[in-house]
Amino acid sequence: MTKSRKNRKRMSDARFVFFGTPARACDFLDLLEKSGLVPSLIITTPDTVRGRGMEVSAPPVKDWAQARGISVIQPEEFGEKEAAALRAAASDVFVVIYYGKVLPREILDIPEHGVLNIHFSLLPRWRGTSPVRAAIANNDKEVGTSIILLDEKIDHGPLVAQKRISVPQWPPKASELEDRATQESAKLLIEILPSWLRGDIEARPQNHDVATMCPKYTKEDGRLDLSADAYQNLLKIRAFDTTVGTHSFFERGGKKIRVGILDAHIEGTKLILDTVKPEGKKEMPYEEFLRSGAIPH
Repeated sequence: MTKSRKNRKRMSDARFVFFGTPARACDFLDLLEKSGLVPSLIITTPDTVRGRGMEVSAPPVKDWAQARGISVIQPEEFGEKEAAALRAAASDVFVVIYYGKVLPREILDIPEHGVLNIHFSLLPRWRGTSPVRAAIANNDKEVGTSIILLDEKIDHGPLVAQKRISVPQWPPKASELEDRATQESAKLLIEILPSWLRGDIEARPQNHDVATMCPKYTKEDGRLDLSADAYQNLLKIRAFDTTVGTHSFFERGGKKIRVGILDAHIEGTKLILDTVKPEGKKEMPYEEFLRSGAIPH
């Protein structure tokens, strides 16, 4: 048997519980599945009620699991019932990415090889919920992903592995960088998991003295002064593309209009808006919007 086939066998023998919720967590699972890594149990968030019709919507990860006949647990919070189910899963390790809930100590202590958490930054830089947005908004340029042994503090646990992610054109859109980070993180986990389970990797403490925390971005952080520095505005447009968004104010016919800035680029030292979305309207090319008589406020 070749070395690669041996590795695949070890990978498929690994028993793990997966914690995750949105569609990107499914993308991560798809990559694991292609390498023979399929969770024995999936933990995700509860179903939600959405829309005027009050329809019940399941998390994408639940649909992914059910399509493969994998058991799913959706706890509001973790109690003895959930802990018993996780102990019964007899897993080697838990894997957490895009989950959105804090795991208590009694859950962290269950698997023999701990709980591995994937975080999209080169920890200890940008601990918290928005590392990709923080990296772009702060023009870091050196970005990456970390796998840590989860503890009870936010992104505080010892480092198991890290990987830098190359970005050909900076600044990227946060959505694009998160897609790339999802893929690279899955590859990194696939690469290191057999060694971690064999005990060949020793987790090393982070340098807590240089740790930084992600800002809590709000919609006001996305307000642009179009007369300000073009590059700083572009960083915001790219960083906040799928979250708080960016906007500016225009005037037309004596009325103030709030306009979402969806995309832009720089020519020389000037910010060129490409796509905008006036409040209450569909997105449109910026030049088309200007033809309506709007001018920056």
